[in-house]
Amino acid sequence: MRVTVIDYKAGNLTSVLKALHYLSAETVITDSDLAPIEQAERIVLPGVGHFAATQRLDDTGITPAIRAAIARGVPFLGICVGMQWLYAGSTEAPDHAGLAHFAESCTRFPEGAEKVPHVGWNSLAPKSSSRLLAGITDGEYVYFTHSYKAPVTADTAAAAQYMEPFAAAVERGNVMGVQFHPEKSSETGLKILRNFLELPC
Repeated sequence: MRVTVIDYKAGNLTSVLKALHYLSAETVITDSDLAPIEQAERIVLPGVGHFAATQRLDDTGITPAIRAAIARGVPFLGICVGMQWLYAGSTEAPDHAGLAHFAESCTRFPEGAEKVPHVGWNSLAPKSSSRLLAGITDGEYVYFTHSYKAPVTADTAAAAQYMEPFAAAVERGNVMGVQFHPEKSSETGLKILRNFLELPC
């Protein structure tokens, strides 16, 4: 199975690639070359840092190439900021639009008794209908590090709780995202990545 991994110079590529290779996936890394996206069997968009860094996806023509791949039915997985980019935008960078596959926007955790960013292990409450989270049971732990979060909606595949409920995973058709880092989430994370690799193209 070949996976196109998008490098927009703000992703945690090393650990994502290591996890994919552990699962016997062949990977192709691309930044401004659109051919691997146009020929992709499935796409992973890792991301860390500031939402504004996703501007490079627009500047290099990657955004319309991803839209076309999604329209062809190519399975797509966004990780961390890569998931947030699937939404209309984020209050972290209000002048920069996301892909808007999901109509809502991401917002910062409220200031309060808990620290922001939310860093560490937290449990999931997955939907049984999720293909990405097949075999993941309620209460399994995954690793998070983020200050901004997506709201819980009908497209939420798994919720988590940190000061308030938020979308830990999102899924609609062939488009999926996880706010946590599956590549850092031990066996649970590997199961989720394996599910993604086994989705029919």
